[in-house]
Amino acid sequence: MTEVKRDRGTGSAAPAGSGGKTTLERMIAEARARIEEIPVAEAAGLPDDPAVQLIDIRDVRELDRDGMIPNAYHAPRGMLEFWIDRASPYARDIFAQDRKFVFYCAGGLRSVLAADVAQRLGLRVAHITEGFAGWKEAGHPVVPRQKKKG
Repeated sequence: MTEVKRDRGTGSAAPAGSGGKTTLERMIAEARARIEEIPVAEAAGLPDDPAVQLIDIRDVRELDRDGMIPNAYHAPRGMLEFWIDRASPYARDIFAQDRKFVFYCAGGLRSVLAADVAQRLGLRVAHITEGFAGWKEAGHPVVPRQKKKG
């Protein structure tokens, strides 16, 4: 059995001898333990739920190629923390709303990490377990990305 050390600051576990490093697999497992996961079978009504804001964190090229879930807001993963934190000069008003923010990516891995970070920044969150691929496979509606004006 591998000896595990706990980080005193976060309580996060890392294999002994790893220099305190963790693995992506462990980060995903820890995030899943902390946030709500919504299976795609239960997510069909979310685009029309006024108490929910869907957040698509995929790259813009993925959106252009594959489309989006209706009524989703695109927040690129690389800007997420900056857009959520009210003290950031890049803060977006959408993240100040009193709603549950449901994140999704292509397959559910990036979104579980994004939702975990968003929860740590004070948002009520969940993520769609199977991501956009599961959404499309289930036959749920997809719309083209709306190009930003300007």
